[in-house]
Amino acid sequence: MIRYRGRFAPSPTGGLHAGSLATALASWLDARAQGGQWLLRIEDTDSTRCSVDTGKLIIHQLQVHGLIPDEPPLWQSTCESAYAWALQRLVDQGLVYPCGCSRQTIVQAVTGYSAYTAYPGICRRGLNGKTARAIRVRTDSPTGADHVINWTDRRLGPQHQNLTREVGDFILRRADGVWAYQLAVVVDDAAQGITHVVRGADLADNTARQIHLQQLLGAPTPIYLHTPLVCAADGQKLSKQTGAAPLDLTQPLRNLRAAAVAIGISEEFGSADTADDVSSNSNTRLAAWLAAACNSWAHGGHLLR
Repeated sequence: MIRYRGRFAPSPTGGLHAGSLATALASWLDARAQGGQWLLRIEDTDSTRCSVDTGKLIIHQLQVHGLIPDEPPLWQSTCESAYAWALQRLVDQGLVYPCGCSRQTIVQAVTGYSAYTAYPGICRRGLNGKTARAIRVRTDSPTGADHVINWTDRRLGPQHQNLTREVGDFILRRADGVWAYQLAVVVDDAAQGITHVVRGADLADNTARQIHLQQLLGAPTPIYLHTPLVCAADGQKLSKQTGAAPLDLTQPLRNLRAAAVAIGISEEFGSADTADDVSSNSNTRLAAWLAAACNSWAHGGHLLR
């Protein structure tokens, strides 16, 4: 039996908030409930948006909430050679190609392909005088037919996506040289031996693309669980972009209880704080709460019921 290895992989463009803590808690609980390991990956490939200080803040925020990884955090900015190696493998197999299309070019081209809603492979047969801007991977099958990916999510159930028509050939390296999320996450999951991925439902649409790359690179496909999104009062997903409030690090138990409600743990673990709960944020109380929450998760008291 393969030992469970899960991970939490935030991007250090801002500190954790209530939504990202809920995802972190779900992934930590799932790993602990199955006697597995929980890893932390800092996804900082884009140096223009990410910072080392923010990555360190995220590590500290997790520690304050008792969510400690079993191995030192992996920073994607240290994995450039691994991404280059993976891309070269795809180049050698003729599965990728340079693309010179601008956004405007793609929009204009797509209007001429009524069957497509995404990039229709304009540069597959060459740049035709355009300057290469990015590297794309093919999403058609070897016979030229549409490529459909089927997979099963532990919460959402059976899923499928026609990559050729719904996504199109997608970017692996951007025009500015930054490695695309899809390639980096697949390479890192394989390198770290990740067997289970627990992440927010907003990333579910990326799964088919990642499975496609896993198949092309001969990498194993993890088991996926996409958790419900934590939304603000106006119904929008909590995010850094929408101004989600930073976590109050003086109230880790209160934060964890709110996260528990978001991921569907039994009411006793997410109920309103008492004065004693709020004031007693000792490591002992925190560890006891996490152990009880883990037991609840292990026995089905969560979003998979």
